[in-house]
Amino acid sequence: MRIGTMIGADGTNNTLDDIIDIARGVEAAGLDNVWLANIFSFDAITTLALMGREVPRIGFGTAVTPTYPRHPTAIAQQALTTAAATDNRFTLGIGLSHKLVIEDMLGMSYDKPAKHMREYLSVLMPLARGEAANFQGEQYKVQGVQLAIPGAERLPVVLAALGPTMLKIAAEIADGTNTWMVGPNTMENHIIASLNAAGKSDPTVVAGLPIVLTTKVDEAREQIAKDLTIYGQLPSYRAMLDREGAEGPADIAIVGDENTLRGEIKRFEDIGVTDFNAAIMGVEDGAYERTLEFLSSVKG
Repeated sequence: MRIGTMIGADGTNNTLDDIIDIARGVEAAGLDNVWLANIFSFDAITTLALMGREVPRIGFGTAVTPTYPRHPTAIAQQALTTAAATDNRFTLGIGLSHKLVIEDMLGMSYDKPAKHMREYLSVLMPLARGEAANFQGEQYKVQGVQLAIPGAERLPVVLAALGPTMLKIAAEIADGTNTWMVGPNTMENHIIASLNAAGKSDPTVVAGLPIVLTTKVDEAREQIAKDLTIYGQLPSYRAMLDREGAEGPADIAIVGDENTLRGEIKRFEDIGVTDFNAAIMGVEDGAYERTLEFLSSVKG
């Protein structure tokens, strides 16, 4: 199982230089990936292209870029450019986002989200494979588009899929799923089971979870609950927390000593997660550095 870190899940006040320095630190620690959230700050795909020019070994991915604001041919062009810029160490993570963002904030229709994603991937995936896109649907009509981007190879694409319909789409069209706020029981019995039931062999399964190495467990969970409140309210994440029997994000966060963290990470590996995406929570002085060092020891 690959182990990486997520940047930006709890918001960021970092500059571009700061973010690139964080990636350098992750690489120096011997981890495999940096995943960058795409919320209301830097554009994640562009930032990862810059990162990849400065940080030469690790992989990069978006967690995740919303589809509605970008035509699938546009996101394919941008993502393949980033793949070329990073020696093909880039994975494109895409997702619907949420009705609150797409409809209420951006004023776009969030009607028929599953149809939207199936059509979106029907255009995107041929382009990701270096093929021509020819598709006539309700929302997208694309004819004879093919991208020529020297240096870009087959682009991996993972879908933020949590519900049964989206997991079926991820299994049938994309390379796997990129999850957030999914506890181990739900990961095994819902996410991975659904991908397998849909006939997906060896899917990429990214498990994004808050994590911190600390002896002050109660205080850490209290801070995580405050920092990640919104994720307990958004319907798609709320459904995953409810499946797990968790009151909120703090209840599925991996918090505690080295034995606790090591055991929980191993549990995700054993159930079939391919990429553990650690959202290190800076709940106290030294927490980030201490947790990163621990993750380095797990990889070692």
